[in-house]
Amino acid sequence: MAQGDWAAYMAYWRFVNNPQVTTDQLIEGWSRQTATVAGGRHALAIQDTSEVKFRTRQGCERGLGQVGKGNARGVLLHAMMAVDADSGACLGLAGGKVWTRRGKVKSPHDQRELADKESARWVTTAEQGCEVLAAARMITVINDREGEFFAHWALTPGDNVHLLTRAMNDHALTDGRTLYQAVEQARFCDKAVIDLPRRMDRQGRRARLSLRLGTVAIKRPARPGVKGLPESVEVSFVEVVELHPPKGAERIHWLLLTTHSVANAADAWRIVSWYKQRWIIEQLFRSLKNQGLRVEDSQLESAEALIKLVAIATKVACIVIQLVQARNGGEQLPVECAFTREEIEALAAINQTMKGRTELQKTPHHPHTLEWAAWIIAKLGGWTGYASHRPPGPITFHNGMARFQTIVAARAIGNV
Repeated sequence: MAQGDWAAYMAYWRFVNNPQVTTDQLIEGWSRQTATVAGGRHALAIQDTSEVKFRTRQGCERGLGQVGKGNARGVLLHAMMAVDADSGACLGLAGGKVWTRRGKVKSPHDQRELADKESARWVTTAEQGCEVLAAARMITVINDREGEFFAHWALTPGDNVHLLTRAMNDHALTDGRTLYQAVEQARFCDKAVIDLPRRMDRQGRRARLSLRLGTVAIKRPARPGVKGLPESVEVSFVEVVELHPPKGAERIHWLLLTTHSVANAADAWRIVSWYKQRWIIEQLFRSLKNQGLRVEDSQLESAEALIKLVAIATKVACIVIQLVQARNGGEQLPVECAFTREEIEALAAINQTMKGRTELQKTPHHPHTLEWAAWIIAKLGGWTGYASHRPPGPITFHNGMARFQTIVAARAIGNV
């Protein structure tokens, strides 16, 4: 991540290795700006987990625990992004966790309390997100399939907090059926054609989906760790199926569960549209690892420093998404939604050094808007600034943010 001259690199290295800079502080800083723009909105709080793998060799594991299958080592990143349900604007990060595993857990998963399981992160991060987004009109927590379990259904929803996830388990229901049986007994009631962007389908295409819906009551499982929870939880289901996919295309089949009321097909398609927004967090992970930041290439030697690096890079990757949206002319957000006061001061100082002699070489955007910041970061990333040239892309913004974060880290060394 650190780019530029050797002095800047060393300043960044000292920053992530400084014991006074903690991972908790960095993660707490993820969401300070998000809270300022959440007021009055319906916020989709989208969360997921990604493995960040680092190269190791036998006898030099850099203090990292195992991730995934085989002998791969690294850290795990669980992040929550807030997205406006109506405009699709990325409001920023709303919570999360970065950690590395310390040995293997010997007690069986089903015998442990929720607090002793890694899966507790889905509930605790939802709690973090609800605190950050407290001023929102409504919050819908959206999970991947891994976050679909009874305790989450029982603990997360509240007065203006809903849960939406893709089903993973064939839950037992209070009426003696299972979830899958109840869905199969429902009739398809509507059809629609939806656009699948490339992030959801390699080619990017339109899919003709059939829909059915209903309401079920999930029965509390008979296992330790959930005895204090309600005996059942009522949820709505929305299933969309691509009955006749194009040759060679991956068939779309989503079984979605939610605490939102789904009374008709219009309600159900709205649930589908919200779930489609989940892929923005996949974009966050790609930006972090494969596109732009390439955080897995880091040569930092200690697990603690690598965890801090991932925490910093996650914030950067989220800001890049916001800058790309600002460049594309989406909902115009204030610069405060992505940058701290100190960073805004740094942006203003950098902007003074970038002013060209002609009007074409000056930012056309109003100061202290996200568009204004996007112009400055793009220039740091190598963009010429001329309207006749190609607009800056994610890689340009990544390069610009890498330089910007190095500058900010160097400025912060004297204040730690």
